[in-house]
Amino acid sequence: MVTSVWQIAGIVLAVLLIEAVGIMSVKKVKNASDFTTGGGRAGLWVVVGTIMGTLVGGQSTIGTAQLSFSYGISAWWFTVGAALGCVVLGIGYAIPLRYSGSTTLMEVISKEYGKKAEMTGSVLCSLGMFVSIVAQVLSSGALLMTLFPVNMHTAALLSAVVMVIYVVFGGVWSAGIGGIVKLILLSLSALAGGVMVLVLSGGCSGLMESVINLLNDTDVSAVTDFNSKEEIIYRYTNVFSRGASKDICSCISVILGVLATQSYAQGIWAAKTDSVARKACMLSAVLTIPIGVACALVGMYMRANYVTSEESQRLAEMGLTLPEGIGVMRNSAQAFPVFITDHLPEFLGGVVLGVLLITVIIGGSGLTLGAATIIVRDVFMRLSSRFKDVKSNIMLSRCTIVLILSLAMITASSFSGTFINDLGFLSMGLRTTAAFVPLTLALFLPGRFNYKWIFISIIAGTVALVVSNIINPPFDPLFAGLGVSLLCCLIGYKWKKDVN
Repeated sequence: MVTSVWQIAGIVLAVLLIEAVGIMSVKKVKNASDFTTGGGRAGLWVVVGTIMGTLVGGQSTIGTAQLSFSYGISAWWFTVGAALGCVVLGIGYAIPLRYSGSTTLMEVISKEYGKKAEMTGSVLCSLGMFVSIVAQVLSSGALLMTLFPVNMHTAALLSAVVMVIYVVFGGVWSAGIGGIVKLILLSLSALAGGVMVLVLSGGCSGLMESVINLLNDTDVSAVTDFNSKEEIIYRYTNVFSRGASKDICSCISVILGVLATQSYAQGIWAAKTDSVARKACMLSAVLTIPIGVACALVGMYMRANYVTSEESQRLAEMGLTLPEGIGVMRNSAQAFPVFITDHLPEFLGGVVLGVLLITVIIGGSGLTLGAATIIVRDVFMRLSSRFKDVKSNIMLSRCTIVLILSLAMITASSFSGTFINDLGFLSMGLRTTAAFVPLTLALFLPGRFNYKWIFISIIAGTVALVVSNIINPPFDPLFAGLGVSLLCCLIGYKWKKDVN
């Protein structure tokens, strides 16, 4: 794909706009509290921007379109899970978190179960978030390689540098205010894309008919795994086309991941009132849904009008030809970017590509801020009191952000883009097994569990998760980790009850 001058101009304009917001946000940072939680004075839209800046990243845009290309509307489950996670966060967790008097999820756990649980959970949560940061760098790197003639090493470096500039200056204010700008541009872009798909296809029925025509009525059917028209309809219109168990488990994983991730909790603590925190969660849930729908529509449109280079090559080897008007793209991960370059005016398409790039950048930046906050507050500040000084704390936070992204860049350069989804699920599992159960018990059932068994549950749950990923059981490894964690906690409950 050749990127035109007008497309490059649009990309640069969108990126500069968001970066300017990040740099200007430094004026709002006067102390460590301003950097990590906005001083508890953020309004509704800043909190929404903080939550959605991380929530709506590469997996909910590029990933949703990619999955829809192969599986249709079942690709919507990630955004459904994200929206439901926001609802549960707002209704069940927002007020208890704000009343906890903490600034990290691990601090909540520490107050109830001690420093060992906090330190162990901090390391594992940070590792989980780091894995997700690597996935975001990979996503933005893949997009940059699609647009420009650069290799993965250069693309990863550029991605990490932009993330550093964005978040290192303004902390949560950058994530929040920049998130608002990104949210507006991304929502308009995604919705415009969804509407354009419906117009070009003649509505939902026309879109489905186009998918059937390509996969069943042309030579392309020779290189697909469909045996009939009914199979195509089932795959692309069934919300459980990958299997009810897999899709529902994926949804639940995202819900729990939202509850166990520092980045979203920081939005809750940043809100100036309890009402603002709850409303921001509900509004984030509502706004996430249409973005997912639009990206799913784009993926299906691309399936109806494009093939991958692998499919094109197989057709050529079989002596068959592509139908007239059918395009070729490198792989399914390019579904969203190629749609933009091929079907939007060049300058506008460039702006949208810039927004898409910065969407991934902000997602990675929000996760980086969350991981840095955990490490600084739950590890470094526990090791030395000198880091409690305002200037030292802010400087340490910024240095930690640079270090995390540097390591993410090096790690991402060593991986192929095919690992992005696997990294995302591993990240979700690590965060959930390390934080979700002990956090929930600390908030809602304090004083009932033996702290030693909570500590054991964090380690045992993580080990069970890792082992399950290796042996690949017929269920989501996350639930093996959660099951072991809950079992340890129940032993801790009985232990404490017997002692008392």
